[in-house]
Amino acid sequence: MTSAVSIRKAEPDDARRLATIGYLAWETSILPLLTEMPGMRAAEQRRLASAVQETLERIIVAEVDGVAVGWCSRARGRSYIPFLFVAPEFQNHGIGKLLLARMEAMLELEGSDRVHLETPADNVRAVRFYEHQGYRILALRPDGRPDHQPFMSVRLEKLLHPFMGKVADTD
Repeated sequence: MTSAVSIRKAEPDDARRLATIGYLAWETSILPLLTEMPGMRAAEQRRLASAVQETLERIIVAEVDGVAVGWCSRARGRSYIPFLFVAPEFQNHGIGKLLLARMEAMLELEGSDRVHLETPADNVRAVRFYEHQGYRILALRPDGRPDHQPFMSVRLEKLLHPFMGKVADTD
C-alpha cells in the first residue's frame, strides 16, 4: 500500500460507508462459514447499519486518500470491541492492526487493564490475526443470534498497560 493511513473519530456522514465496509467484510469472511438462508444478507445489512448508528460515537475510522476503508468500535462502559472491519480490498495491509492498536491505546488511557472481543471459531484467519496482536483465547461459546444458525464463537482477551498518571489540563 503506497498511501498513508490516517485514523480518526467517526462522523455521522460516515454511517452508510461504514455499514457497507462491515457488510462486505462479513460477506467475504463470515458468510462462507454459514449455510445461507433466504433473507440472511438483508438481515446482516440491517444489523450492521443499526450497529453503526448505535455505536457511532465510539467508532474510529481508518482512511486512505480521504476514503474510509475500515473501522473499529467499542462497547459503552466496558473494555469490549464488538466490531473491527476492513474493506476486503484493503485487508492484509496493516489497517486492522492499526485500528486495533489505536482502540487499545484509547482503552489504556481510560485505565483499562484488559480488553475482550469475539470472533467465529471457524474464522481461522481472524483468530490467528488476534493471536498475533497479543490476544489469547479464553473460551468457546455458541453464538446464538436468531438470524443465523448457531456456530461457535471464540472469546479472546488481551492484557493492557493502563495509564495511571495524571493528564495535565493545558486549557
